[in-house]
Amino acid sequence: MFGKLTLEAIPYHEPIIMVVAAFMAIGGIALLGALTYYRKWGWLWNEWFTSVDHKKLGIMYFIVALVMLLRGFSDAIMMRTQQAMAAGGAAGYLPPEHYDQIFTAHGVIMIFFVAMPMVIGLMNLVVPLQIGARDVAFPFLNNLSFWLFAVAAILVNISLVVGEFAKTGWLAYAPLSGIEFSPGVGVDYWIWALQISGIGTTLTGINFFVTILKMRTKGMTMFRMPIFTWTSLCANVLIIASFPILTATIALLTLDRYFGMHFFTNDFGGNMMMYVNLIWAWGHPEVYILILPAFGVFSEVISTFARKRLFGYMTMVWATIAITLLSFIVWLHHFFTMGAGANVNAFFGIMTMIIAIPTGVKVFNWLFTMFRGSLELTSPVLWTLGFIITFTLGGMTGVMLAVPAANFVLHNSLFVIAHFHNVIIGGVVFGMMAGLTFWFPKAFGFTLSEKWGKRSFWCWFIGFYVAFMPLYVLAFFGAVRRMQSYANPEWQPWMILAWVGAVIIMMGIACTVIQFWVSIRDRKLNADVTGDPWDGRTLEWSTSSPAPFYNFARLPEVGDIDSFWSQKERSNEELEEAPYTDIHMPRNTVAGPVISFFALIIGFALVWHIWWLAGVGAIGVFVSFMARVFNDDIDYYVSAEEVERIERAHQQRVKNSDPYQPSAEVEGREGKQRYVEVKA
Repeated sequence: MFGKLTLEAIPYHEPIIMVVAAFMAIGGIALLGALTYYRKWGWLWNEWFTSVDHKKLGIMYFIVALVMLLRGFSDAIMMRTQQAMAAGGAAGYLPPEHYDQIFTAHGVIMIFFVAMPMVIGLMNLVVPLQIGARDVAFPFLNNLSFWLFAVAAILVNISLVVGEFAKTGWLAYAPLSGIEFSPGVGVDYWIWALQISGIGTTLTGINFFVTILKMRTKGMTMFRMPIFTWTSLCANVLIIASFPILTATIALLTLDRYFGMHFFTNDFGGNMMMYVNLIWAWGHPEVYILILPAFGVFSEVISTFARKRLFGYMTMVWATIAITLLSFIVWLHHFFTMGAGANVNAFFGIMTMIIAIPTGVKVFNWLFTMFRGSLELTSPVLWTLGFIITFTLGGMTGVMLAVPAANFVLHNSLFVIAHFHNVIIGGVVFGMMAGLTFWFPKAFGFTLSEKWGKRSFWCWFIGFYVAFMPLYVLAFFGAVRRMQSYANPEWQPWMILAWVGAVIIMMGIACTVIQFWVSIRDRKLNADVTGDPWDGRTLEWSTSSPAPFYNFARLPEVGDIDSFWSQKERSNEELEEAPYTDIHMPRNTVAGPVISFFALIIGFALVWHIWWLAGVGAIGVFVSFMARVFNDDIDYYVSAEEVERIERAHQQRVKNSDPYQPSAEVEGREGKQRYVEVKA
């Protein structure tokens, strides 16, 4: 009745897992108890879980990403601790089968459930505001996409305490991921978590592609869009083109595992290298899906805090488009050693070097934007400067790996691990932290603590170099990736140094947690009354903070790049005198969380071969979806009187505020305050 699921699936014999599970259970019970005690269930369901407001969905994406960051980093610190201990034949504290699960879970979580939701969360929060839209093109799909991602994250965490996770590495190379070499349920958890999440991501790509192309406000031509919107557009083109490859590849692997087929097996005509080709045909565009929006964040931050228009706007746009196109013809550099031949390797090596050119163009554009600008060293700027240094170094090591002859020496070594983290931490993580700090007041109405933000940056920045520079060194000593232990005791000092770096990064994460707590405590001191705390340049800063659910009382008109900056330089009286009108808005939906709940049931049932439960889940998905299809009550109108009331209240708050408002540098109740003049 319960397929392969038995009580033996719970890993009682693993004390580390049981302790973690106990803490998770205690935390979950405490959270549920608090929601019940304070009677917040109705508010949570009506205002957040069923919301189709792109801003709230963006916030929820980021919250889940930060929670999963704690889980993924816990895996990282466990790996670093194990490798610091397991020298000279010592066993360390993690058995090999547990260590293999940890490095697999770490990669999967950090890419699919930390980096991706941070990127999509920022796109949700910012893009509709930047293009002057009321919401995304398909609000229901936006809600459904989030919940598919969220239940996939839940499925990954279930694997911690019921069964096991994959022991194959984050991309589950065949034939290791086949049923012959991985007969447990770990790979099945990997399959269904990524399939469910991947469907949600594909829907997001379609949604934002249509939103950006069809919902821009009057006057916003393609070449007047903010750079963050341009990078988001290109990232979503990559999602639409590449994620179906991932879905199809995992589906073929599923047929191998569940039905005894031979797409990627060693025998009966199977071709394991086809799996590697397909997974990286998705995998390398995925890297640019992550990094392009981060490039957009840095562009917005630098132009805002340098008080200058971004240098070389057109070249930045075309560089972004060039990276988008080239990202599909570089994937083979991940496996030069497969034996494709010198000509094939040379082509992909050259293409990999060429894709560095538009990236270099972007770096010079940022540098020239800062040149002779009034650059203010806020924490978003520090994250940007740290990125320029770190990502440039990672790019150079990437060019080294693009040389097939060098790659043959460095392949599968710790050099690859150091390079990958060089660009993902230095690029994506730094970018998302800059974006989080930069747009936080637009989401919540108050700025984050600058003091703790800067402390977090310095811990991340220093910790990264201490943690990963030793791995470059170890690679030249012959250290390979995914080592549970190693025989050479001379490597241990470098491993200990890398562990120290991971601890410093952990301090950076702790600083971020403290930053949130301090900022929430002092939110009245750091309130963003005007909606424009940074003297911004783009349309999202033209509305109140947090932005109203309809975004704009009157849809703005755009005349050039950085339209809000230009608008502030001119009189705005004519716009303010225009009458308010009724606003058409989408209703909240229960279909997204309900469909996703049944998708979770399907995923769990298929992992354990509980076929009747999978059928129940499939029926639930179908019925829920059809109920949504035949529901005509999906929108409503906000009356002009209600819009006017909300807008007048905001204008009154601005008038009632002091002529000088505390900036983001107000630090605590007794901190020194620096004031900036606010134009009321």
